[in-house]
Amino acid sequence: MRPAPRAQRGRTARRRVVPALVVWAALCAGARGDDADLGRDLYDEVCATCHGRDMVNPGGVTFDLRKFPKDDFERFQNAVLNGKPPAMPAWRDKVSDDDIKLLWAYVRSGG
Repeated sequence: MRPAPRAQRGRTARRRVVPALVVWAALCAGARGDDADLGRDLYDEVCATCHGRDMVNPGGVTFDLRKFPKDDFERFQNAVLNGKPPAMPAWRDKVSDDDIKLLWAYVRSGG
């Protein structure tokens, strides 16, 4: 049996790759949604007391996290780990890197 022409082999490969990419993209989008949900649970445990339920500030001196820049993870991570005196305590020894990523997913979701 003769091998398929080169152009046909390329089309066959694309037929396999494109559906795999579609599935991968769907799984990634679902994971981000799950991360925000998990982040909400963690937020409720460690952040809501000061920053308010659903990030709605209860009227204190804390930052309104709904206004946090959605493209500045490093600033968020730094604030969580090192605190923002005098009001924000450092959480370095209380949350993991994964916790921070989940919290960030929730903050980016807007609450």
